[in-house]
Amino acid sequence: MKIGYACKTIGVPNTGIKRCLMKNASEERLLEIIEHNLNSLENTLDYAYKNEIGMFRICSELIPFGSSPVNRIHWWDVFNERFKQIGNKIKHYGMRVSMHPGQYTVLNSENNEVASRAADDLCYHAKVLDSLRLGPEHKIVLHVGGIYNNRKRSMERFITNYKLLDDSIRSRLVIENDDNCYCIEDVLSIADKISIPVVYDYLHDITNPGPNKKSHVEWILACNKTWKKPDGVQKIHYSQQACGKSAGSHSETIDIDQFLSFCNSIKDLEVDIMLEVKDKNLSAVKCIRAIKKYL
Repeated sequence: MKIGYACKTIGVPNTGIKRCLMKNASEERLLEIIEHNLNSLENTLDYAYKNEIGMFRICSELIPFGSSPVNRIHWWDVFNERFKQIGNKIKHYGMRVSMHPGQYTVLNSENNEVASRAADDLCYHAKVLDSLRLGPEHKIVLHVGGIYNNRKRSMERFITNYKLLDDSIRSRLVIENDDNCYCIEDVLSIADKISIPVVYDYLHDITNPGPNKKSHVEWILACNKTWKKPDGVQKIHYSQQACGKSAGSHSETIDIDQFLSFCNSIKDLEVDIMLEVKDKNLSAVKCIRAIKKYL
């Protein structure tokens, strides 16, 4: 079981990601930021390895304006050797990385331009992982998108647009249940039609359960059937509800008793766990130490 965290590393020098405004996105500035961000990624991986953190979600902003015409640099060529070095380190460390496009990457949008931009963004994410020379077990996680007053048609539109994607994207893409639109049953229904792996999100299943309520263990087992050998070990997302905040809000830190209870319930399953929590690596280290001590 690998445990990981997403994007930002707290309290560790030289791991931050730089961004820039569009008006400042000169070629010189973009090259400077990309070099900085790749160095930060490598420093993050070094930190993670030293702390037995087996997974990390790479920030989508690693390459500023990576899927936009604003950035015309062939960054995959310019930084070819740097990507290769970092990818070799990921493989040497036995780590697993992923990426997760944001809320504006909506593949099933009714607006063709929005859907086209989503495909471009997925192409960018795949390009990052391909440039690192990583296999298909290093995934891109995506939500299905909106409902647009017709769930069935919107699911069909996702399937149609998914089939138009390049193989390099489809080999990495996985879909997850979200906290508002598509429950785990919906996502599994899509997966059944296009043979795509499903990431089970524990908190999203609590906040947005389907009509047929099952235990998290049952859903994880159902999702397991969507993962094939090239996809690597089944991956799940784990987070806890923030007290006093809207449903689905991630907690500041992971409550260890709750986490250990969850892990004990799935101890017979082979899964990798991505933590989604505000204190990021701090909770990851805490959870790894707790598992070693108590389970």
